[in-house]
Amino acid sequence: MAGLELLYSSVADSIACPQDCLVCFVHWEVVRSGYKCLGIGDEPQPSDKKSELLPRGWNDSRELYTLRYQSSDDVSLLLVKAITVDSALIFNMMDVTTEQVSDLTVNVSDYVDADNLLTFDRVFKNTKELTTKVQSGLLSQISGQKTERKKKPEKSPKERTPDLEPDSDPLRIPPRRPLVGRDPGWPDPMAPFAAGRADLDPFCGQPGGMIVDPLRSGFPRSGFDPSAGIPGRLPPGAVPPGARFDPFGPVGQNRPGPDPDHMPPPGYDDMFM
Repeated sequence: MAGLELLYSSVADSIACPQDCLVCFVHWEVVRSGYKCLGIGDEPQPSDKKSELLPRGWNDSRELYTLRYQSSDDVSLLLVKAITVDSALIFNMMDVTTEQVSDLTVNVSDYVDADNLLTFDRVFKNTKELTTKVQSGLLSQISGQKTERKKKPEKSPKERTPDLEPDSDPLRIPPRRPLVGRDPGWPDPMAPFAAGRADLDPFCGQPGGMIVDPLRSGFPRSGFDPSAGIPGRLPPGAVPPGARFDPFGPVGQNRPGPDPDHMPPPGYDDMFM
């Protein structure tokens, strides 16, 4: 395998166990996929430098290997960890920029000859199978998700808006689209809640105000003219012609008995008054 022999020769003096050989193999597969090694550990270090070689101290711990990589275009950062569990080595790879994760468990004895650690021609077994496992189990998971994100087109601002009809904006008064056959979205003047319509729709062409005028609410009028006065209650001329007027009682009739709107005298506490 081109390049792996040179890499293995550069670290042969520091290889002490079969796990080291397997980490070296996976390292080269990552490099072949377009990444360079930055260093060891979880956090960036001042000594970080892109390289195809394994950094110094990469196998100080035979129980946990931690290596960091960066893609050639500086877009992707990989954190690769290998944990020794009995006779297996568990690889965990995470793309730091997207937090996408992949993992692979490899039985060390299936791919490394522990009796020939210093002989490159004999140290690895079933290399094609191991390459397929590393590419499909680790790298393809990360690179596949990265490719999918690139292919997925980014939505324009118009496409990101909710799927509503363009003329159904509930905050627009009145709606942009006229409704056929009736007033666009507003109650009929004869409706009991028509009071205050002009305050909500300043272009409706009707007088404003929230005061309910029983003589101008749209209901049939009794023909009563408040400027003529109310016998026994209001003298003629007390209400200017055309003024809004609330007749405080039935027109032309005297309400018998005490008026429930009247307040009791001060200090008088009788609920039956």
